[in-house]
Amino acid sequence: MNIIIIEDEFRAAKSLQNLISDLKPDSRILGVYDSIESSIDGLKELKPDLIFMDIHLSDGLSFEIFKSVDITCPVVFCTAFDQYMLDAFKSKGVDYVLKPFSKEDIAEALRKVDELKKFFQKNELPDLESIIQKINQPAGKSSFLVFKNQKYTTIQTEDIAYFYIHNEITHLVTFAKEQFPLTQPLGQVAEQVSDRQFFRVNRQYLVNFKAIKEMEHYFQRKILVKLTIETPEKLLINKEKTHSFFTWLEDR
Repeated sequence: MNIIIIEDEFRAAKSLQNLISDLKPDSRILGVYDSIESSIDGLKELKPDLIFMDIHLSDGLSFEIFKSVDITCPVVFCTAFDQYMLDAFKSKGVDYVLKPFSKEDIAEALRKVDELKKFFQKNELPDLESIIQKINQPAGKSSFLVFKNQKYTTIQTEDIAYFYIHNEITHLVTFAKEQFPLTQPLGQVAEQVSDRQFFRVNRQYLVNFKAIKEMEHYFQRKILVKLTIETPEKLLINKEKTHSFFTWLEDR
């Protein structure tokens, strides 16, 4: 497999090279580029099978590269910023790795690329957009930056039991019963997390699948959802949303 690395941080680029060589000893690094301009020049000459691409480069965002070069191979985006995830998956991204990345992160990205290769038929390139959509299952936002008691900290998404609105402010509540306010509205949070992991039961609550303890029928054909930790109000799902909720539960 021929690979190009587009990364303007020397240590990150070197780490990628070492990890790729370790995980894919038969691969070959065709080039390492640190800017939009040099990447465009390199991609006009080389035809890689895979690109590892940072988003913030020394001369701008790497999405500009796609405007000048027709990239037909899959791209793994590696970045310290999580707000570009949607743009990345629109730009032939098969994975979105947040820095600092680990060996397991790169191994998972390469696994997705291997899955992609299974769809190739001889020397013909299939519809890359549809393949990526089929095999790629974005995990959603992996953590949230929160501020409380004059301190910033990050909360891993998997440790969050639910999000809810109180006094028009979105809060997250962890399985350890810690609570933190967020600046984002609940609708935006719902778009950031994995829809396989979280379900918006009503306008006020977005709950983690792992937090659901049991459900029972309630008045007016509603469903009462009980979590493993207490919530300020009863979690009720109206009858119009019941079907989609149970379908979500069954698709786990």
